[in-house]
Amino acid sequence: MSLTAGSRPDGTRPPAAVEEPAAALVPKVVPSKRAQKKQGAGKVSWRIRLRRDRALILMTLPALGLLVLFNYIPLLGNVVAFQDYDPYASTNGVTAIFHSPWLGVEQFSRMIDDPLFWDAAKNTVMLFVLQLVLFFPIPIALALLINSVIRPRVRAVAQAIMYLPHFFSWVLVVTVFQQIFGGAGIIAQTMEKHGWGAFDLMTNASLFKFLVTAQSVWKDAGWGIIVFLAALAAVSTDLYEAAAMDGAGRWRRMWHVTLPALRPVIALLLVLRVGDALSVGFEQFLLQRDAVGAGASEVLDTYVWNIGIQNGDFSYAAAVGLVKGAIGVALVLGANKFSHLLGEQGVYKK
Repeated sequence: MSLTAGSRPDGTRPPAAVEEPAAALVPKVVPSKRAQKKQGAGKVSWRIRLRRDRALILMTLPALGLLVLFNYIPLLGNVVAFQDYDPYASTNGVTAIFHSPWLGVEQFSRMIDDPLFWDAAKNTVMLFVLQLVLFFPIPIALALLINSVIRPRVRAVAQAIMYLPHFFSWVLVVTVFQQIFGGAGIIAQTMEKHGWGAFDLMTNASLFKFLVTAQSVWKDAGWGIIVFLAALAAVSTDLYEAAAMDGAGRWRRMWHVTLPALRPVIALLLVLRVGDALSVGFEQFLLQRDAVGAGASEVLDTYVWNIGIQNGDFSYAAAVGLVKGAIGVALVLGANKFSHLLGEQGVYKK
């Protein structure tokens, strides 16, 4: 058997060579790292962002200036917590810092040995826990209640009535409660007319923590309602319609649609509330201090004011305030980490 050109001994022909495309023969050019950064998806140089957002930046400069002036620059004054600060050591209080003797951590050791500090800290923690349990869920419940109202006008009127006390000062709030629950208030006069015993809730030291919680609820619950209603407005009505088609009733829709939509906002506000645990109030307690006594109304804020402003012990007051702020930062970080473990964003992302 004769073999043709290019054939194998078994008579078959080898496969034809596959020609590579011309593009494969062109050497690939790898861009530099700088070029890769410029070509990154969605990345814009800071100069372009600055020129694009210059109007917004100019609008934020006054607020940023006020924040630096009244919140960050005063932090430098915490240095007096490590001194025996004497405001009369120089011609003004600022230069007196440089003429006051240093004591190291002596003020903090004094704070640990001070029983009045621990009494104020105990009252602060007790009031925080009470307000977290009784006050924090109330805006959520009221927001769900208002959101369930079908008529928009009724909903708007109820929301305005609940939000109005937020604009009242604590002087007015305490005055209103005094006229209702005080010794000469409406309840006391009504009980006196019917021959019942005397009633004066405003001077009852054992019930003072519940009184201030009720005052906080009446004054600030409307603010929380606004926040939660804004979160509820973003929930798609398709979710409620789909749940209703699946046979879910009102309570099931609230449990499986409404509350999951509120969970990120609840987690955020809870983190902020925990971070503000040691700041349960100042003016509210100061106004009612004489009525119930320092044993029931003394919290860390009023304690710092008492020893710093009234007694002139600025270094010790600064040490207490510094410890209070450090604990607040630690609580914010811990609560935010806990919200991350629950799958929520918290104050900032991971």
